[in-house]
Amino acid sequence: MIGYAIKKLLYGLLVMAGVVLVVFVLFNILPGDPARMTMGQRADVQSLEAVRKEFGLDKSKPVQFLLYINDLSPVSVLDNDNATREKYHFVKLISFDKKVLALKWPYLRSSYQTKRDVTAILSETVPNTFVLALTAMIFATIIGVFLGVLSAVYKDSWIDKSANAFAILGISAPSFFAGIIIAWIFGYMLSDYTGLKMNGSLYAYDPFKGEILTLRNLWLPMITLGLRPLAIIVQLTRSAMLDVLAQDYIRTARAKGLSRNAIIYKHALKNAMNPVITAISGWFASLLAGSFFVEYVFGYNGLGRTTVTALEMSDFPVVMGSILFIAFVFVVINILVDILYAYVDPRVKLN
Repeated sequence: MIGYAIKKLLYGLLVMAGVVLVVFVLFNILPGDPARMTMGQRADVQSLEAVRKEFGLDKSKPVQFLLYINDLSPVSVLDNDNATREKYHFVKLISFDKKVLALKWPYLRSSYQTKRDVTAILSETVPNTFVLALTAMIFATIIGVFLGVLSAVYKDSWIDKSANAFAILGISAPSFFAGIIIAWIFGYMLSDYTGLKMNGSLYAYDPFKGEILTLRNLWLPMITLGLRPLAIIVQLTRSAMLDVLAQDYIRTARAKGLSRNAIIYKHALKNAMNPVITAISGWFASLLAGSFFVEYVFGYNGLGRTTVTALEMSDFPVVMGSILFIAFVFVVINILVDILYAYVDPRVKLN
């Protein structure tokens, strides 16, 4: 089991290395001068050169890549001075000359526009996106399992056909399109009845109370983001339930006189949840990434909106940091799910 886990961790490191390479190459061949993006079009030559030196843009591309890897690596070679210590907050391991081998958190550099650390920017928005993704997944799981069970129990009825039609519509509709429609209907046309707005973040600023939690702004983006996994869960639950309900032990339970609710919820549903759990584990990471356009449509202050705004302003360090964070979340969740599968079913390791 330990060897299997180490193998998966090494595979995850290789995937992250590939993502880092692709992200660096992609955002360093794009047109535009980051120094001029930072200082503006009227900046003088001396100011532009100073900015290029600060961000390492005056060096060759291979050297820039090595410096980028050094910033991202948790074990790095750094200058042994106060400015570097304040910038990286490192723990010294080995000293040599004016350099140190240090242990630190991955450094995502600083924004071209605000000069703030990208890590600080992401730390303000990631919790909001996490709340949105988590509530969307809970919403999708509860409603999806309920509709899937109804669809299987009442197979070929109008309930089954309606649930299937809803699932097909949920899978087919792009999130940004569904978001616009939902915002227009429930946040504008029916706003007087729903009390919901077309846009708004999880926290709002009140001049008297300061920052306050505004849960009503979570409803519409949560529903929009949860529509697609909800549709998948409906189909998976229906298919798994139909398969389980056809098993011999279910017929035996009926013959013993067990109630329909006991058969469905105590016996059938429990054994039908394996594919649903698999879908939930995979979709949660997808929702973190899929929130980009949903957050932008609803003006929700999260990782997605921050990334899209940074992309519009050509603030590449923020965009690169967001992509690397999402990739890291995907890799970690996949590793944990694989290890959990291997623990539950040892046959997985043989494959």
